[in-house]
Amino acid sequence: MRLRNLLLAVALSPLSQLHAASAPIASRFATIDGVKLHYLQSGHGPALVLFHGFAETSLMWRPAMAEFAQKFTVIAPDLPGIRDSAIPSTDPQFKTVAATMHSLVESLGFHQSEVVGHDIGLMVAYAYAAQFPSATTKLVLMDAFLPGVGDWHSVYDNPHLWHFRFNGPVPEALVAGREAIYFKQFWDDFAADPHRSIPSADRAAYLRDYSAPGRMRASWAYFIAFPQTAVDFAQFARTPLPMPILVIGGEKANGAALADQVRLVGPHVQAVILKNTGHWVMEENPEGTMAALRSFL
Repeated sequence: MRLRNLLLAVALSPLSQLHAASAPIASRFATIDGVKLHYLQSGHGPALVLFHGFAETSLMWRPAMAEFAQKFTVIAPDLPGIRDSAIPSTDPQFKTVAATMHSLVESLGFHQSEVVGHDIGLMVAYAYAAQFPSATTKLVLMDAFLPGVGDWHSVYDNPHLWHFRFNGPVPEALVAGREAIYFKQFWDDFAADPHRSIPSADRAAYLRDYSAPGRMRASWAYFIAFPQTAVDFAQFARTPLPMPILVIGGEKANGAALADQVRLVGPHVQAVILKNTGHWVMEENPEGTMAALRSFL
């Protein structure tokens, strides 16, 4: 019942109505590397894997799934610890999460895929491509940054981005019962215009998921992983990525800086910087984001 209600809530959002009559999206589970994972799947053809970011879940990808299911088998997992994927017994590292996701894709019968990631999902996507380059035909990285690559400290140590280090028992106690206040800051302040940010129905669905017992702590574990991720990514960056790479970012967010970083890890990079757009590129500028994805994929 809970899953059905969440799917219904997001289906009613304006963004999700763009392709409401498209192929059905199935909700499925698989146990990979001892972790029970939830993922959405739709369509047929070669694999297209979509990784969501913080303050969202796999539900953010429903409009993209509705369109790309015409040509791809689209797979959108919930990252371990988030939404209906189980909370791991140990804190996740991006390279191990990426390896788990690669095992999920292989378990579904695909040995190659096109990979897309937004926000912390971008970090999973990069770790996926860096560890499994022959299994990654194209890579899309959407508005965040790569720890350990280039001038990454300008983002990580930016005092306005306080949330990277906001975790632990006291922050958890402060946020408990106030999740709507906590997430509203991200959804509004990281947008170029908060009125074009995350729709209310989507916000309600995300709040229910992140407010569930243990889920805030599990999502913060990805921020705790950043220092080790920087070590891992600096090592990965020594070997240039061979596949075509697309960067999509907001003009009012981290788009240009991300493009500069990604040019340090691969020679075949295109960048689309969306005007008057902040961090939430799928929701703030669905036309521009989908046009960029459609052209590249």
